[in-house]
Amino acid sequence: MSAPERIPPRSVTPPEDAAELLARGELTVRGRIREASNAALYCTVAYDGREAACVYKPVAGERPLWDFPDGTLAQREVAAWEVSEATGWGLVPPTVLRDGPYGEGMCQLWIEATADAELLALVDAEEPEPGWKAIGLAEVGEGRTALLVHADDERLRRLAVLDAVLNNADRKGGHLLPTGEGRLYGIDHGVTFNVENKLRTLLWGWAGEPLTQEAVDVLERLREDLADGGALAARLAPLITGAELDATRARVGALLTSRTHPEPSGEWPAIPWPPV
Repeated sequence: MSAPERIPPRSVTPPEDAAELLARGELTVRGRIREASNAALYCTVAYDGREAACVYKPVAGERPLWDFPDGTLAQREVAAWEVSEATGWGLVPPTVLRDGPYGEGMCQLWIEATADAELLALVDAEEPEPGWKAIGLAEVGEGRTALLVHADDERLRRLAVLDAVLNNADRKGGHLLPTGEGRLYGIDHGVTFNVENKLRTLLWGWAGEPLTQEAVDVLERLREDLADGGALAARLAPLITGAELDATRARVGALLTSRTHPEPSGEWPAIPWPPV
């Protein structure tokens, strides 16, 4: 199948409207996203006079992973959206689980990213300039290294907190989608919610620093929503296992106890590969 022609989303700004459209609309495959590691199809979805572009990832197209149960990545993507919505930050595009042309899969609103925003950079320096946070040294060829940095951006900082809650094992630069309207979205959340600590991310710039008061307030609400009988716990229960839900509660509790951004554990590679 040839590379898809991009069809920008239309008339679906409110997340609740987008979720209904994704869940109930007629799904039409337009092409395949070839750079994706699992089967990812570029589609349009139409319902009740509305239409949008979206990504459909059928469970049947998921590659088996040694550390995640087979056939669970789509549910984890939906669970990540549920947690994002519960924070109020709206960092994950609307995502639903539904049937499609190739069986059950996740369907997510397509986000058209802008190329203008600078979120990551390689600099020939030992310390980052103001407005940037250091990630670490990277090899750039011929025995040379450069400092990999990310923007000191409140949107990225919120995403770093969300990733710590989700236990995101794959926060790459290509998974960051800034929009022309100033929003920032994170995508590709299939390898999340593992019981073991698997946080791998490029957003280590705040490691060990105190959480913002905003983040603490959000985490307090999440703790309530994740408790037995909580609304978020009920929405996550069909998507992840009981042990994974308990581990999510524990991560939120640990963040509230430490009141700091997590640091690399040393038990797992801290930066995903490739980083972009």
